[in-house]
Amino acid sequence: MKKNKTYENFPAWMVLLSLVFSLSIYTLGAYILSGLGLVFLILYIGYCIFIEFNLLRRSCVHCYYYGKVCGLGRGKLCSIFFKKGDPETFLKDDITWLSLLPDFMVFIFPLIGGIFLLIRDFSWVLLGLLFVLLILSMAGNALVRSTYACKYCKQKELGCPAEKLFGTEKK
Repeated sequence: MKKNKTYENFPAWMVLLSLVFSLSIYTLGAYILSGLGLVFLILYIGYCIFIEFNLLRRSCVHCYYYGKVCGLGRGKLCSIFFKKGDPETFLKDDITWLSLLPDFMVFIFPLIGGIFLLIRDFSWVLLGLLFVLLILSMAGNALVRSTYACKYCKQKELGCPAEKLFGTEKK
């Protein structure tokens, strides 16, 4: 079995690609929910910030890439806001599909809001945006992570809870 090379610090283009996907999902979700009014837009943006903050606070502080350039662009950012955690905590963390539900809500909220808007006043443009949101959130995210970020991640070698859930290599 061939072992992939890992990055100590990821190349800027990989980080940029990952960030563009994440920000595209957030922006598209915000645009869709803005059709329901300013309150829904503000709540959604607040939720996205909460999800990112929570990821930094609960996972990134314990990761190998804390203070480094990780494939998802959060390692250095995390070190600005939080003290380094314990890598053993990261290794003991157990990710399940249920624990990922808050992350999935980032695209589920706009999806539900968009469906409501479609029922209220059908629009091909909105339907197209919902389709793009689904593609970016599911296939796009999976492609970026598996092909670029996770594939070259050193934390995966050390032990990664996400690798346990999503990994295709069985030990």
